[in-house]
Formats: sequence, C-alpha cells, structure tokens
Amino acid sequence: MKCRHCAAELALQLIDLGSSPPSNAYLTQEGLQAPEKTYPLRVLVCEKCWLVQTQDFAQADELFCDEYAYFSSFSTSWLSHAEAFVAEMVERFNLGPKSHVVEIASNDGYLLQYVRSSGIPCLGVEPTASTAKVARFKGIETIESFFGARVGSELVAQGRSADLLIANNVLAHVPDINDFVRGFARLLKPEGVSTFEFPHLLRLLEHTQFDTIYHEHFSYLSLTAVKSIFEANGLKVFDVQEWPTHGGSLRVFAQRSDTGRRACTTAVDSLLEREAVAGLMRADTYRGFQHRAEKVKDDFIAFLIDCKRRGKRVAAYGAAAKGNTLMNFGGCRGDLVQYVVDRNPAKVGRFMPGSRIPIVVEATLWQDQPDYVVILPWNLRTEVSVQLDAARDWGCQFVTAVPSLEVNG
Repeated sequence: MKCRHCAAELALQLIDLGSSPPSNAYLTQEGLQAPEKTYPLRVLVCEKCWLVQTQDFAQADELFCDEYAYFSSFSTSWLSHAEAFVAEMVERFNLGPKSHVVEIASNDGYLLQYVRSSGIPCLGVEPTASTAKVARFKGIETIESFFGARVGSELVAQGRSADLLIANNVLAHVPDINDFVRGFARLLKPEGVSTFEFPHLLRLLEHTQFDTIYHEHFSYLSLTAVKSIFEANGLKVFDVQEWPTHGGSLRVFAQRSDTGRRACTTAVDSLLEREAVAGLMRADTYRGFQHRAEKVKDDFIAFLIDCKRRGKRVAAYGAAAKGNTLMNFGGCRGDLVQYVVDRNPAKVGRFMPGSRIPIVVEATLWQDQPDYVVILPWNLRTEVSVQLDAARDWGCQFVTAVPSLEVNG
C-alpha cells in the first residue's frame, strides 16, 4: 500500500486489530439471520510524511451510508462544545449577517443551529441521508454529498464561498485527504478561515487509545502530518489549540496559502516541537503499541470473565464506534455483556456489529439493575457517570477499559 498523501510505500505497522465489521453497521433483527461483512483492521505509518492510516479495505460509501446511525446531538457535552465554538469564532473573526459559514460533515445540524440562531447565513454539506434529514428539520440548508475539490468549485460557482469553513471530526474520515483539503482551498474566500478538529495522534499513542481506530477513520493525525498535507494542497496553518474532547483533540486554523495574511502564532511551532520531541517522526515510537493495546484488551476481557464466574451482571452504556472496536478486538459477546444502553433511537432495537449485543433504552438499566456498567465512550465518562448517578444506590459500579481498567463505585 502507498501513503494516501505522499504516495510513499508503507511498511511500518502500528497495530493489527484483526477483522471486524464497520463500527457503525448496526444490525437489525433481520440482519442477525445473515452473515456480516468484515474487513481487516490494520494501521500503517508513513515514514516519509508521518501520516498514520488504515490499510485500504473498506470504501467510504459503504461506511457512510443512508442508514448511518451516528447523530452528534445526543451528547450534551458535545453540544456545549459546539455552542462555545460558534461564539468564539463569531467574536474572533467578526462574523455577522453578511458572512457565510459552511460546515463540512455537518451531521444533524448540531453546530450550525447555533450559527443560524446568531443570524449568520450558513450551509451544511453532509453525505449521510439520515443525519441530513434531521438537520433540514432544524431549518438548516444541507447539501447531501461527499466533499472534495469538485464540490468546492461548484459552490464557488454558485456564489457560496465561505468566510468560515468548519470541519469537526471529519478530516480523519476521508480516504482522499488531498482532494478533500483542496476543496477547502477552493471554497474559502481570499481572507477566509478554515478550522479543523480531530483527535490528536500524540494522545492516541500516549494513552493507548486503540479503540478510536476503526474503518471510518482512514487517518490518525498529528500537526506535523496535517501541516504537510495542507501546504501541498493550498492551505497554510496559522494557529492551533488543544482540547480535551475525544480524549485529546487539536483545533487547527488554516487560511489560503495564496491570499491569507494572518500571522502564524507561536502555538504552531511549539506543538510541532513537542511532537518532534515525543518521537512522532521516529519509527521506534510506533513499535510496541500492539503489545500495549493487547494488555488493555486482555485486562478488560479477564474482568468480564471474572464477573461471569461470580454471577455478576454486566451492561454497557453508549453504543459508540470505539466500543465496537474494543468488543470485537476482545471477542466479547452477549455472555459477557448482556446489553448496551443508548439514548439514540436510531440505534435502539438494533445490535452491535460483530458482537451482536442488543442495544436497548435506558429504562432497561433501571429495571435490570446490573452490578456493573461499562462506559464504552470513555471520553464521556464524566457526563455519563452524572447521568447514571442513581445507579450507585443499588451498588452498581462504573467501568472503563481505556487507557487502563478502572472500576469505580
């Protein structure tokens, strides 16, 4: 395989998680009677540009289909993050009624609803019909399409260039990352700004966050790699911020290379230096990650087996993609975790891909009163623990597996 950015041959492996179905391919009752399509899940490292990437197996249109079940608005903490982001961008870049904001991978309108309520014209571009439909219901104009250079040029021809172009948790999801970034360079106004948020590779490595690896994530990004990709495709990084979201994320600010005039902040060079010191441009940094991930997985499965032997009931909370990676890598099935609770009605009544564990409404938890609840989206553990605080009344304990096994009363 060749690197998706620089086309160098790839030889260095970060991890092999075996084979699993796409993490958002939730099963229906009828689907349980049919075989599941699985793909190898391996991650390789480019030793030229240091882009970390999944090996090519699954296609984007298979992963982001009409029945895509991830809706951003079901996390209250993520909604708060989006609302604060909009307020900050409006103030920093003097956005108003004459501005135009475009979000790529706008999902269910979780963010653009705050742009719209601020009286700023906006547009969403979202490839999945299920989420785009919800966004339109909120009054947000949404184009149903995968984004790239062609779509960017078409929008410019329609007079829809952007003052602010937003990409939250999508840069990692695109197979042709060069074409995707070129689309931003085309759609931006001469003095426009693009922002990109994505989980930081440095945090993935430091905290053994292997469960954030799944087929929908084609890339695992550092500022070092992103800077190279942007410069090759018409964008220039001028600022970066670190955020705790998704276990540790970056918010990167970029402008057009040909017309942008904003000075580069010291934060950019500072983070590039930290990445260098951490070894993100050394092959030996990536070796040993497989062993660390296997230890996390083994400790988690050993805990579940012990619970089964002691007659304890274990449920899980949050039918998240990262949970599917953990469950499938560990070979976890319904004998170890009885069910997964989720608030998203698009997931309730379905079954986790691979493990085939049923997804149920939250009321099931209060009726069943399990001994343990595994919080699969560990990045939301505080939010979920508060939400389920009353479960402690019957002695329920909360469990997270990553970065290491923790059991708390």
